[in-house]
Amino acid sequence: MHDRSPPLPRRRLVLGGLLAAGLSAGRAAHAAEGAGLFAGTYANEGGAGLVPLIDGGGHWRAGSADAAIRNVSFGVTRPGGRLRYLLDERAEGGLGVYDARFRRLAGLSTGGADPCHAALAPDGRALAVANYSSGSVALWSLDRGSGMPRGAAQIVAHTGRGPNVERQAGPHAHWVGFTNDGAILHSVDLGADAVFAHHRDARTGRIARTSIAYRAPAGSGPRHLARHPRLPVAYLVTELANTVTILDAGPDGEFVERAVLSTLPADFHGTSYGAHIALNPTVTRLYVSNRGHDSIAVYAVAPDGGLRLLQHAGCGGHWPRFFRLRGRDMLVANQRAGTITQLPLRTDGTLGPATVALRLPGVVFIGE
Repeated sequence: MHDRSPPLPRRRLVLGGLLAAGLSAGRAAHAAEGAGLFAGTYANEGGAGLVPLIDGGGHWRAGSADAAIRNVSFGVTRPGGRLRYLLDERAEGGLGVYDARFRRLAGLSTGGADPCHAALAPDGRALAVANYSSGSVALWSLDRGSGMPRGAAQIVAHTGRGPNVERQAGPHAHWVGFTNDGAILHSVDLGADAVFAHHRDARTGRIARTSIAYRAPAGSGPRHLARHPRLPVAYLVTELANTVTILDAGPDGEFVERAVLSTLPADFHGTSYGAHIALNPTVTRLYVSNRGHDSIAVYAVAPDGGLRLLQHAGCGGHWPRFFRLRGRDMLVANQRAGTITQLPLRTDGTLGPATVALRLPGVVFIGE
């Protein structure tokens, strides 16, 4: 695990074979239940597998877990919901391709260790994955019609390290994302204190060259990035420095730092790590989770992309690794508490008091 205090094993998870093809009657029932949100859990933290989340009009319950779909730390769904690409975060990283009912269609190696983030190209013809422990990026070409991976992934290794000898002895890819035109695949690396720009060949779609898009402050440990959908602006959360950086994006794929804001209250002096970041659909609010302070920082987004802190809302649990915005609320996966909490979204985009929706050991991701 790349968290430092207190330590919990995460990155070196229990090894398992590739998922068995086909569905038992129990798995078919699970798939029927899971036609909505689902949770990914870590096996070595007591997780039961992939768990459907059933909303009974504000009263949540967990559906039947699929124990064969393990360690889903992240996943993406093809537009239309026909295919899901789910990561199996373990030392021999795996990618599972599933249909809408979670029937496995393919199982592939990510070519690296502990995959933790994935992204689809805007045209749906490529899939990228960040391998954390090996500090590399995997890129697949996808069939235009079926969405299935074509051939083996192209693997591109990051280089670099940071001053934090425990967390930054080598590169640790933590996030991937394509530009709107798909020409550049960006990757955020916690260990190298950098955002890389992987420039794709227009004809083949493969990565032709790699450059540094942004050099983060030494020891800051950049983790995830969120793009403004209408402005040439991006927001970078750092795990080790607990900051969000406003970046102006250039046409060449490079970023220029505009401003840096803390994700923590000025009077907080404990240990905390930045985690997830997301914009709301109207791009008027930005949300960042703080693990340790156990809060969600809420920022107002100005017309020019600037940020202003509005609130620190308690997440209602411990170690908010991931959250999912919905129409009227936010669901938070509190990894160390083993809970999913629900926070109402007020009309002004701030968050109301958290309540525990479900107890779910090892929860690290909420997908749909």
